[in-house]
Amino acid sequence: MNLVMVAHGTRRPEGVAMIGDLAQQVSALVAHPVRTAFVDVLGPAPSEVLSCAAETGRAAVVVPAFLSRGYHVRVDVPAHVEASGHPDVTVTAALGPDAQVARLVAQQLRKAGWCPGDSVILAAAGTSDPAARVDLRVAAGMLSALTGSRVELAFAATGEPSVPTAVADARRRSRARVAVASYLLAEGLFQERLRSSGADIVSDPIGTHPGLARLIARRFVGAERPYRPTCTIPSTRRVG
Repeated sequence: MNLVMVAHGTRRPEGVAMIGDLAQQVSALVAHPVRTAFVDVLGPAPSEVLSCAAETGRAAVVVPAFLSRGYHVRVDVPAHVEASGHPDVTVTAALGPDAQVARLVAQQLRKAGWCPGDSVILAAAGTSDPAARVDLRVAAGMLSALTGSRVELAFAATGEPSVPTAVADARRRSRARVAVASYLLAEGLFQERLRSSGADIVSDPIGTHPGLARLIARRFVGAERPYRPTCTIPSTRRVG
């Protein structure tokens, strides 16, 4: 079996290293090598990795390491599978929204110094994709249930409100400290934006939490019940 973890990609060396470390952790948990691929910014692309995997004659499992069902998950990943020519690929569900991911975010927030009563903002990279926005609102609701207070959703890149705007709005509403919960996978430009948003507390990206590796490992192990993402590209090849 060929195991492939697909992430967004970043030009920041620390972010690339974090994704590599995460793949190594997952490899150790499943006792099988896990290769990484990226849909943007840098390579190798999923189509390249899967093309090489096809030469082995073994089936492949792809885990999209994304926290919502945005364009990359619904369109880019299936397109890469199609372009690869691999005849036997199973694509699992994206990592979020998921109750376990929400628990990891809450744990990272507590580690950063969050206390009950703090204003909380869930900070995502951003998206214009309607399905992804629904997922992000679900994730904010899950975190709200875990913190016991309302959680606002904000964005580091595309979308409104921006994280600095959300932080400023929270300060106008209350004298409580403002805590930003990172809903990002790895270090990079977006995480830096969170840290410079003016919040009192900013949690680390969830890729640094060992629980994320366990979640991804379960995606690989449970791939016998595949998730079939919606793909706009016609295909007669099975994308499980």
